[in-house]
Amino acid sequence: MSPTDPPIAPLPEPAPNPYETVHKDKSLLITVLIAALVAIVASAVTVYFSQRAFNRVELTTPYQAVLMTGGAAYFGKLEGLGTPYPVLKEVYYVQTRQNPETKQTSNTLVQRSREMHGPDRMIINANDIVFIEPVNPNSRLAQLIAEAKTK
Repeated sequence: MSPTDPPIAPLPEPAPNPYETVHKDKSLLITVLIAALVAIVASAVTVYFSQRAFNRVELTTPYQAVLMTGGAAYFGKLEGLGTPYPVLKEVYYVQTRQNPETKQTSNTLVQRSREMHGPDRMIINANDIVFIEPVNPNSRLAQLIAEAKTK
């Protein structure tokens, strides 16, 4: 090249290949969709197994004691533990009476079905349950329930 030659213009940059751009965009979209799908599946599996763990509580005795938030205690056969509204069947409660003359108190086991409206079960809001305990089959309460069933 001599100093008198005209300057050489730089070559223009090649135009972007539209097929390359679309391919990169598709790859990114597929990656995002796969990540979202994995997150959804992981969340669903977590919820499923956490609920199953709660529902696996086994009630191994015939009767359970259920203490409610208001302080009332009921005894019966609890079904549907882990649901929003478990059901207590064969419901009993202890009624305390005081003799007005002697001021002595006595406890009586009362079956809910013997009340005026004759309920055959209690549908309980699970949020109102403080705790649940098994009633030992050899306990005094279990003996009283057995006696009440024969009357």
